Amino acid sequence: MDNDRSHDNLKEQDYLKDMPNHEFDEAVNTMQSSIQDEIAASTDLLGDKLDISMLKNEYSADDVQYQKKIQNLEKRYSHVRKTRGDGNCFFRAFGFGYLEHMLSDKKDYPIFQENASNSFQKLMDLKYPSFTVEDFFENFISVVNSVKEGVSHTELLNTFREEGMSNYFVVYLRLITSCQLQSDSDFYQNFIDGGKTLVEFCKTEVEPMYLESDHIHIIALTSALGASVRVAYMDRGGDDLSFHDFPEDSQPTLHLLYRPGHYDVLYPR
Repeated sequence: MDNDRSHDNLKEQDYLKDMPNHEFDEAVNTMQSSIQDEIAASTDLLGDKLDISMLKNEYSADDVQYQKKIQNLEKRYSHVRKTRGDGNCFFRAFGFGYLEHMLSDKKDYPIFQENASNSFQKLMDLKYPSFTVEDFFENFISVVNSVKEGVSHTELLNTFREEGMSNYFVVYLRLITSCQLQSDSDFYQNFIDGGKTLVEFCKTEVEPMYLESDHIHIIALTSALGASVRVAYMDRGGDDLSFHDFPEDSQPTLHLLYRPGHYDVLYPR
């Protein structure tokens, strides 16, 4: 059966290779859409809060490297909340995780809310179309304001599990990130590879939905909103976990777990 699948994959590759460019683009988009549909059908946008030990079940008992890293993770964290692996996982984990924390500890809320409120004018200063951006902003800021207005944890969770509102929130976080990158272009241009200008990078790697995030996205978003995040990296590199705080030397409000290509929310002990 594996040989049959490999043969089918090779045939599909040859079929795509021989297509004209516009038909190739359409075929790739169709395939990507199909993959996204499969992911959406099998995974919640945000899962329930799970005991951190459940991660052990995702790896073979013989996978000594990962099992050891999970044991070390257990010493620092009690629970994990998984996000859908759709390319938006960082932004969704950040958005829900930060607001969830501020439901019980509003120390960071004033500066977060102020920066969130000011973001619309900053986008206008960069000549973004007000008609398009305003709709996303109003939905975004209504969710941010709901924290101060006494939204319940269940209501906030349901907001981020509802496809429409959740994706509106993610779109606007992507716009905030893009705005920050462009507003401080002299600094961020140093991070851009491949000969792209910063604007090109924002239009192709930051603003579109379903594209994965890297360090540059986290640096820009935390800077724009005055947020502080610690990311625990669990991958094949090294014998132990590694941690990175954004910004450096900050006291993190939100903790995220990174595994190759994916972010989930962590809860400290």
